[in-house]
Amino acid sequence: MHKPLPLQCTSLNFRGFQFAQAMLFAIDEINNGSDLLPGISLGYKLYDTCGSIVRSIKVALALINGNEDVTAPSEAPCTKPAQVQAIIGETSSSPSRAIATVIGPFHIPLISYFATCACLSDKTKYPSFLRTIPSDYYQSRALAHLVKHFGWTWVGAIRSNDAYGNDGMATFIETAEQLGICLEYSVSFFRTDPADRIQQIVDIIKLSTSKVIVTFLSPKDLTVLIHALSNQNITGYQWVGTEAWIFDSNTAAMDDAHILDGAIGLSIPKAHVTGMREFILDVKPLNSSSNEMFTEFWEALFTCKFKQSESPGENQRQCTGDEDLTRVHNSFTDMSLMPIFNNVYKGVYAVAHALHSILGCNKTCNNNIVLNPSTILQRIKNIRFKTKEGDEVYFNENGDPAAKYEIINWQPRENGVVDFVTVGLYDASLPTDKQLNLHNKFLIWAQNSEQVPVSVCSEKCPPGTRKVLQKGKPVCCYDCIRCAEGEISNVTDSITCERCLPEFWSNERRNACIKKEAVFLSYEEIMGALLTTASLFGTSMTVIVAFVFFKYRKTPIVRANNSELSFLLLFSLTLCFLCSLTFIGRPSEWSCMLRHTAFGITFVLCISCVLGKTMVVLMAFRATLPGNNVMKWFGPTQQRLSVLAFTLIQVIICILWLSISPPFPFKNLKQFKDKIILECALGSTVGFWAVLGYIALLAMLCFIFAFLARKLPDNFNEAKFITFSMLIFCAVWITFIPAYVSSPGKFSVAVEIFAILASSFGLLVCIFFPKCYVILLKPEKNTKKSMMGKGAPK
Repeated sequence: MHKPLPLQCTSLNFRGFQFAQAMLFAIDEINNGSDLLPGISLGYKLYDTCGSIVRSIKVALALINGNEDVTAPSEAPCTKPAQVQAIIGETSSSPSRAIATVIGPFHIPLISYFATCACLSDKTKYPSFLRTIPSDYYQSRALAHLVKHFGWTWVGAIRSNDAYGNDGMATFIETAEQLGICLEYSVSFFRTDPADRIQQIVDIIKLSTSKVIVTFLSPKDLTVLIHALSNQNITGYQWVGTEAWIFDSNTAAMDDAHILDGAIGLSIPKAHVTGMREFILDVKPLNSSSNEMFTEFWEALFTCKFKQSESPGENQRQCTGDEDLTRVHNSFTDMSLMPIFNNVYKGVYAVAHALHSILGCNKTCNNNIVLNPSTILQRIKNIRFKTKEGDEVYFNENGDPAAKYEIINWQPRENGVVDFVTVGLYDASLPTDKQLNLHNKFLIWAQNSEQVPVSVCSEKCPPGTRKVLQKGKPVCCYDCIRCAEGEISNVTDSITCERCLPEFWSNERRNACIKKEAVFLSYEEIMGALLTTASLFGTSMTVIVAFVFFKYRKTPIVRANNSELSFLLLFSLTLCFLCSLTFIGRPSEWSCMLRHTAFGITFVLCISCVLGKTMVVLMAFRATLPGNNVMKWFGPTQQRLSVLAFTLIQVIICILWLSISPPFPFKNLKQFKDKIILECALGSTVGFWAVLGYIALLAMLCFIFAFLARKLPDNFNEAKFITFSMLIFCAVWITFIPAYVSSPGKFSVAVEIFAILASSFGLLVCIFFPKCYVILLKPEKNTKKSMMGKGAPK
């Protein structure tokens, strides 16, 4: 409805005045020296943009068009037109972008001392922009690495809604995502936003679970936010700041509620410029011909001081111009922004060095050279010099200086003053793993805590677990799932569990692979000891029986039962009992080959003897029939040869088995998940079953012959006992097959040993114990008459 009023600056900013004084100091030092531009004095114009983009464009246009002749504030007129050769400024990024856009086509150098937006490094958009402060590209990345260093993976982000905040935060978020840092929220505002917008951000902070707030805020925007947080007494958050406010004493003085206590952030490295502080404070406007702005500044400075005085009489005092500025303690006398003043100083000297080079200055300068902004711009881009304090000044291809930052920690003192303590350095020129360097200094955190705050969406997953993302939430929000059996994770926050090698298994905590327990039937365990005892007991009993038979070898019962085959059978039974011992102990190449072949051969020898005894009984009965002379074909020699022949066949089978595919030690990793079964693999299963099959064939023949001879008319019919023994033998080995196949690990070996011992005891007991009973306890029956069934007692 109405034409807007023109923008006006409504208050005096002491910081802005300090920056102007820093520029004047550099110009004064150059003009009064002889090293740079001898015989030439630099002039200047001061414009105030008040941080407004609109006023920035207006100032830029005024500078471009300011070619009229003017009189310098001295007795001698300027010998050159007042065309601007370079601009020092602006303080903020958004106004700098506006100015750079306007003056870019004219190639007028614009050197900023405090505009950090990474966007200004784009030389296609801002070809004439340079700066003496590092780009936020490096600061944003440095902040992300700083946050990562302290283990903060769940943070909030607040930024100014301008080029500085938006571009700086965009780079931070990009780097943070690469480092595994998640943002719970990212909000922006501007200090002129409505109160409800500020309240909205306050509510977001209150409802958040993150305890760290990363900011890309200008001091003025931060002031608005802190005021809103103070009203609701919202404290306890760890603030991470940029160079815009982290080293600003004004911001610290404004924070009455101590919301920012313990803040940490990046700052331009401390600097000292000899004489600058004294120059800035040496202001006597009322006693000089200075312009109205200086007078206004002086009155504002001391009026503020008088108003703060507790003495009623001093409230009416007026400025005389002779006041001692050292008595004043406010933002103007505070030199904490000396690094930024130094940046102003460097910018002025960069222009001076470029002009010195163009004009070919030595002892004098060539005043006939026509200055061209484009030429000045190119010379400034290529200059490289050191200030009187030893700082090296140069610009890279993007017009940026080397990026170095100090890491600052806010440490409040008892008197309410905040100490800005340097606790580390960040140098972007170093390798990535060495850029961040924190000193071993004492740090203060939020609420004056000495413990590093924890700000994570989910607690770290300990070793032995893996991270599983929570559905619909950022990657920093996850559940910790225990690794499955046989898998481990030995680092914190592992995203996967690694499977152990086949011979290893996960421990109970799932954080290390331990070698699986090797399981085999050993002599030390109870089962192995019992089987060993049974084997040795059977061997002992066999030896005792053999001793009894040998002692009573001339008695009828021993002679009638073919003593030669009996002793051979006892010998083979001894070997059967002993061969079971080869199945106990750690399997080796030799033990695996020995256990099965020894078992097969000794059992065939044993069955062959039993078969021979059975056939002798049958043939003996046949020989008693009239006209039957069959015994001459089955005499002692034939018996020996039959035993040898039957055994030799088994030997040949075993040799073929060992030659083609012998048994070998084998680590069974599949039967048990957490154990290694040490066993003997059969090699050729055909060979194994051929050995067992041959034994079974002989056992069946022996059983059939013994069964046929069971009712022969003999008082002491050995065929009955052989029948019983073969019945036991066959029953044992028939039940052995399913038990052996279904038994796991060492139990299958135990089943095989039990079958060997059981069948051996069956033969020993059924065939020899009845005879020993007669020999030892019933000697009256050990006569020829009793054996022939004559004179037997009724």
